[in-house]
Amino acid sequence: MIAVCIICFIIHIMETADRKKSHWTICLECRGQGKITRGPSRKRRRLFEIELEKYEMSGGKGAAPKPLRNNSDVCHGCAGSGLLSSEKDVPADSKKYPHIAIIGGGIGGVALAVGCLHRGIPFTLYERDESFDARSQGYGLTLQQASKAIEGLGIFSLDDGIASTRHVVHDPDGTVIDEWGLRKWRKGIVEKSAKRKNMHIARQKLRLLLLQELGDSKSLKWGRKLIGLSDNESGKVDLGFQAGEKQEIAEADLVVGADGIYSAVRKLVIGEEKNPLQYLGCIVILGICPIKSLGDIASPLFDSATVFQTVNGHERIYVMPYDKDAVMWQVSFPMPESEAKKLSAQGAEAMKDEACKRLKWHDPIPQILAATPESQITGYPVYDRKLFDPMLLREKGSVTLLGDAAHPMSPFKGQGANQALLDALTLARKISAECDQNPRWREIGIRKSVLNAFEEEMAERSASKVEDSAKAARFLHSPKVLHDCSGPHDRRLRIDL
Repeated sequence: MIAVCIICFIIHIMETADRKKSHWTICLECRGQGKITRGPSRKRRRLFEIELEKYEMSGGKGAAPKPLRNNSDVCHGCAGSGLLSSEKDVPADSKKYPHIAIIGGGIGGVALAVGCLHRGIPFTLYERDESFDARSQGYGLTLQQASKAIEGLGIFSLDDGIASTRHVVHDPDGTVIDEWGLRKWRKGIVEKSAKRKNMHIARQKLRLLLLQELGDSKSLKWGRKLIGLSDNESGKVDLGFQAGEKQEIAEADLVVGADGIYSAVRKLVIGEEKNPLQYLGCIVILGICPIKSLGDIASPLFDSATVFQTVNGHERIYVMPYDKDAVMWQVSFPMPESEAKKLSAQGAEAMKDEACKRLKWHDPIPQILAATPESQITGYPVYDRKLFDPMLLREKGSVTLLGDAAHPMSPFKGQGANQALLDALTLARKISAECDQNPRWREIGIRKSVLNAFEEEMAERSASKVEDSAKAARFLHSPKVLHDCSGPHDRRLRIDL
């Protein structure tokens, strides 16, 4: 058995190295979950029985033994991705699985569509934009936990991604007050493997890679703005869309809102009163600067593998590789909500002027800000919500949320896209597993069969990310950020702010 697993693993690695193989199906060994779940060993069960017997004989004195948990091991057949190469896409099976209406064609929505495609789950992806590049879909993002999750979506190589190996923190004079990363921890020896490295990639490039997984799918509909949503007599959900000058009606077994922080789905099923957006006290201004626009400026910070930030206890700039030809920067500072809204509404020129005025700091910061074209600048006040409560959706039937629609957070921990990808893959896997194992899911209802467990898991996983992101918003704009503390900011966030 072990020999067979090793052979399957080697074949899997050889196949995933071939970028031309773009069709996938689930691994039958793990049923697409990426892990094999096994019950506790006989020895563990026996020890538990002995402890339980002693506890019962004592009349319930002391602590009760903890319930046994199943063991989860990475599936060797698919190396943990849950996927194996296929000659063609898996045909959608509308008898076995629910038809899903995915609202929102950003990272999370497209990722869910890809996860459904690989598993034969029928779906229709609705995006309000008329085309892929109709508007900006964000700047750069850093893949952390989701760097493994994207393999579960059929993306095994990020040719356009850049791995950072050094992170430096300066004060406004340019003095290094902190540094971490592989180049420091491994004394200058940088491993070729991307393991344990953060991967930086333009959001639109990752989104395009995911869309390419869909191929020429007719299940992607551009230019559809959701305007209505209601249950119908057959137990399904009716959806209304504005499509240009006309309106369209559609039907689905399940609706997933993946439409961002200002989610139309959330507004229709929950409203803003129960869990409104809450302002985190600062504004973020983003820009992309072509390195060639900087002229002859030479800096070791432009080696395409260094992330740096400069802080003064109030303003902050964070600069990371965007691609081999550009860097992305993020300027943030506290500001009353009304002023932040006003500055954002004034547009790129006003935000660039404000950033340049505030950050007359060490080189190459002034040069980066000045050289960034206004067409590559945007900004917004920073919001999140209180922790996602699954009970908000418990009575909402066949509707759920993921990503920023469920748990928006500040950008200061780089977790928004990561959590959206994890949400999408988790939901696709749960639908596949539960509906496959229980053909009576239609009688039971998709909420009891899938959604309740999914939302509980999503809430538990994302809670610390939302909280830490809010703490980071305060910490990074406070004098405590200047305290010398070797290592990433995660350690400093333990400080009571």
